[in-house]
Amino acid sequence: METRFQVGVITSPHGVNGEVNVFPTTDDPKRFRRLKEVILVRGKEEKAVEIESVKFFKQMVILKLKGFDDRDAVEKLRQCSLFVTRDKAVRLQKDEYFIADLMGLRVLDGDKEDQEIGTLEDVMATGANDVYVIRLSDGGELLLPAIKQCVLEVNVEEGFVRVHVMDGLMP
Repeated sequence: METRFQVGVITSPHGVNGEVNVFPTTDDPKRFRRLKEVILVRGKEEKAVEIESVKFFKQMVILKLKGFDDRDAVEKLRQCSLFVTRDKAVRLQKDEYFIADLMGLRVLDGDKEDQEIGTLEDVMATGANDVYVIRLSDGGELLLPAIKQCVLEVNVEEGFVRVHVMDGLMP
């Protein structure tokens, strides 16, 4: 299970006072308002950094990070990732899961005595509902809508997703 989650990627400096433009990789960019600290990852180096201020412009989040006070200091931060620890992650509702926790789960066919059919490889957001990308045991790929009729059970602790594959979905 993941212990931290990526919430953004620094794209460029913003102005001359040490602010940075951040492309948010979280479902809720407004969450940056509640964050006091992020983990800055630059190559193999990791550093906890305090957030001094947060602004929003179009699709970007503009952050001022403590200790980075001019454009030259933040110029080196391009493409650095920003993470939060699990305890600072967004609180999930019932039947909600972090995508990172779903990756790699075994997929069991609930209609065939829990026969393992593959591995959950990716989750695609489509607007109406997510779609689970499942790498089948035979090498094929199954796109399964993440709806109650198809996803019968998710058990992250035990490492599986039990599904019902509707007629016509199996390749």
